[in-house]
Amino acid sequence: QGQLRESGGGSVQEGGSLRLSCAASGRTFTFSSHAMAWFRQAPGKEREFVAGINRGGSRSYYEDSVKGRFTISRDNAKNTVALQMNSLKPEDTAVYYCAADLYGSGYKTSEYEYWGQGTQVTVSS
Repeated sequence: QGQLRESGGGSVQEGGSLRLSCAASGRTFTFSSHAMAWFRQAPGKEREFVAGINRGGSRSYYEDSVKGRFTISRDNAKNTVALQMNSLKPEDTAVYYCAADLYGSGYKTSEYEYWGQGTQVTVSS
């Protein structure tokens, strides 16, 4: 079993930056064997993919609206994955979730086996 815990959310003005972090733990959870991703869910909307990174960290991929503004990274020695968010917009306001996928690097929520509790990001104009 694995546990994921996000941190780093908060409130920021439009154009500002935040850095989210996700720490993975669990006796039988091998972080480096899992692709990792960030999803977000705004009020009244479905959870959506934001960014993903493969097991070794050599490949990352993004939802179109965040390309060039967000950067996902991972540190397999520390069992952490981060999301650097720059040039934030009010439409980025959501609860952000960290997720882990043992079998691939997908874009769908159904492909991810482990989820954190989420951290709130609020961007004001």
